[in-house]
Amino acid sequence: MGWSWMNLKDIRKEFSFFKNNPNVHYLDSAATALKYDKAIEKMTDYYLKSGVNIHRGSYKLAYLATKEYEEAREVVARFINADPTEIIFTKGATQALNLVANSANLLVGTNEEVITTEQEHNSSILPWLDKSQELGFKVVYIPLNEEYKVTVENFKKVLNNKTKVVVINHVSNVLGYLNPIKEITKLAHKQGAVVILDAAQSIANVKIDVKDLDVDFLAFSGHKIYGPNGIGVLYGKKELLRKLHVYEVGGEMVSKASKDAIVYQDVPHKFEAGTPPIAEAIGLAEAIKFMESLDYQKTTDHIKKLKSKAVAGLSKIKGVTIYNPTSDFGVVSFNIDGVHPHDASSVFDEFNVCIRSGHHCASILTEVLGTPGGTVRASISIYNDDQDIEALIEAAKKAASFFGGF
Repeated sequence: MGWSWMNLKDIRKEFSFFKNNPNVHYLDSAATALKYDKAIEKMTDYYLKSGVNIHRGSYKLAYLATKEYEEAREVVARFINADPTEIIFTKGATQALNLVANSANLLVGTNEEVITTEQEHNSSILPWLDKSQELGFKVVYIPLNEEYKVTVENFKKVLNNKTKVVVINHVSNVLGYLNPIKEITKLAHKQGAVVILDAAQSIANVKIDVKDLDVDFLAFSGHKIYGPNGIGVLYGKKELLRKLHVYEVGGEMVSKASKDAIVYQDVPHKFEAGTPPIAEAIGLAEAIKFMESLDYQKTTDHIKKLKSKAVAGLSKIKGVTIYNPTSDFGVVSFNIDGVHPHDASSVFDEFNVCIRSGHHCASILTEVLGTPGGTVRASISIYNDDQDIEALIEAAKKAASFFGGF
């Protein structure tokens, strides 16, 4: 049974942040979501009751820890409709995306092409730009439309028989637009290309089914969905995962080693060298169970309502420019004319409004937007309310008034 709309407001009680910071308006969930109390409690429980290592011990506590860790993998797999053997635990989406790019030479060759977008987070695109210098392939960008959105029509303009990889975000962390991944994936596969999806921003807002999307790889971070920092997930189709180069070499991921040969474990353990993030995986599983208890439609409607209120309020302030008034989710990027985003954010902080300023690790996009200093970004989540948005608007008025006086 999911949370009803009436007790959705009580979700704030599940986050000790609000008890410890009663006067703070947290609008920075696109950077990192607040931590679900029970996820932290599960991690603490693991450490206090045993804290032992997994897989290698034949004693009962090691068996129980291994069981809990592997059950976490099953929870993640169920959450995105994958097989547990297709789920690799990493330290975050950045590492997950780099793990795939590490095998670029198996996916794309000299004079071939990788398609991406100007919306991408640095973690998504920079590994491929780096590899292009080494391997001689070309990185091609899907032209954005007048609203800075990705369209299927513009994707078709750059797709050709040289295309071998498509690297794309599901939801932009700066603009909050939901990209047409299913259609893009279908077209890419017709050309024989592999699709790598950065789902870091969508995982908390969209019910993801990897079989329905049919993407080849997908990455996300635990801290974006109310779980702990230091844990991420790479999903990959098993036949493709088996082809990738190992990213790190060490304990557990080796089936057999001799003086002159190494035999690796099968996936997923092939990519989990050394002691993995055991407590973090357990905490992530608990956060996902919380996500599964929510009614996606009601939470999405709640976030969109607050986003619309923010856009309406900010639009009335003289000197405020909003770059994504039609965003699909709770991300609002804006600037105050003539004011550097970092200077503006300092005023917001004076009013206990936590927002993000700068390039948001998407410097290519802020260049396209024509904002050399980046933007001010407010990002809304399930635990935000009308008071948070009112505080945001009031702080923006104060900032515009303050800097307008110079």
